[in-house]
Amino acid sequence: MTRTIIRSAFGAALLCVTPLTTLHAEPAAEAQALDIAKRAIAFRSVAGPGNQTPQLAAYLKSVLVAGGITDVTVTPVDDTAYLVARWPGSDRAAKPLVISGHIDVVEAKPADWQRDPFTPVIENGYLYGRGATDMKLDAAVTIAALLQMKRAGYRPRRDIVLEFSGDEETRMKTSALIAEQLKNAELVINIDGGGGRLGEDGRPQFFTWNGAEKTYADFELTVTNPGGHSSAPRPENAINQLSAALVRIGNYRFTPQLSDLTKKFFEEAAKQKTGDLAAAMRAFAANPRDEKAIATLAADPAYVGQIGTTCVATMVNGGHALNALPQRATANINCRIFPGVKPADVMATLKQVAAEPKLTIRDVSEGSVANDASPMRADFVAAVTKAIGKTRPGVPVFPSMSAGASDSMWFRYHHVPSYGASPTFIKESDDFSHGLNERTPIDNIAPGIAYYESLFTDLSK
Repeated sequence: MTRTIIRSAFGAALLCVTPLTTLHAEPAAEAQALDIAKRAIAFRSVAGPGNQTPQLAAYLKSVLVAGGITDVTVTPVDDTAYLVARWPGSDRAAKPLVISGHIDVVEAKPADWQRDPFTPVIENGYLYGRGATDMKLDAAVTIAALLQMKRAGYRPRRDIVLEFSGDEETRMKTSALIAEQLKNAELVINIDGGGGRLGEDGRPQFFTWNGAEKTYADFELTVTNPGGHSSAPRPENAINQLSAALVRIGNYRFTPQLSDLTKKFFEEAAKQKTGDLAAAMRAFAANPRDEKAIATLAADPAYVGQIGTTCVATMVNGGHALNALPQRATANINCRIFPGVKPADVMATLKQVAAEPKLTIRDVSEGSVANDASPMRADFVAAVTKAIGKTRPGVPVFPSMSAGASDSMWFRYHHVPSYGASPTFIKESDDFSHGLNERTPIDNIAPGIAYYESLFTDLSK
């Protein structure tokens, strides 16, 4: 997943706003959302033996059909499945609004958790369980919002298509299939991205919607030698040559970049900061070649990924025996590539920077495609700002770029605008996505339903 709440030290300098929900969420809808979330968590929708994603998809289909959304298909793919539900609009010529999410989760081993990860527990205002944050609660809130709209008699002008992929956390095979099927969409709301940050006092601080994500890429570097006996060293040594190349790559900094979206992010984020970091954000937004600003932002792990492409060594392997010269040494370089930059160009740069004639490099990326940023569409920006304004009045709203990958990647690959826009607000200390003891405050449910109703109505009418 790629829930992209920018988790820097926005902290004390942020606006603190008292939570207030001004839109209506029916008690029945709120109760339904919590019930769906609890039932969904109980399905062990994890890739591999015993994967219950198909059963979860079948359960969600039954909920949608019972609520009046009857055009629902569940498609098996290998050990998983994906769901596509369509609520027909009145204008058959209008392109559909797609609501995108996933129902698979990362593996969770009960022995490591304080509570069984697939037994939902509500405690001290939190829903515990694998998927509570990523992203079964969001899926449940979305379904409850759509069914509330259905009960209220709303009829969209354009089709509303709800889709849940079944292997977003692993191969993204279903993600690619869905995007291919729905590549005629007007735009996509990805409920697995964006979101709000609560301060440690529980007060909302800011909300970001995600309009871009960096391209994931893995490059395998290899140096080979004839080898030989370790008692007779030679000038050429595969491990030494690869190590020197890795040091050169580690010391290299890709040219910083600024897009319309990241420029807006830095301008707005600077308003929430003080001191050198705020100054660096403003300076970088004004001039992405400002060396002082670059140095400040590059030194901060929360922002180094926002200013351009990054590449880092993640795995090494070399040699075949303790008493032999290495015949082969390999390393993996993991890159997060700035939107609009071609992976082949990054690979060529790595080869040049490595400066090792005996080194070969190849792209070994799986489940990833290059994609550009989505445009900052006025209709989407207005709709999401309005929805947050009605449910979390006064909270700053601005765009962000994710360093991770999500299903949005596949839609953007087909040139369909996709925006991460989950309404879930959590504390930084409560963010356990992919980790142990995952939990989310259940007081997100009522404002989440109201937020989605506002957003989906404005973008489908």
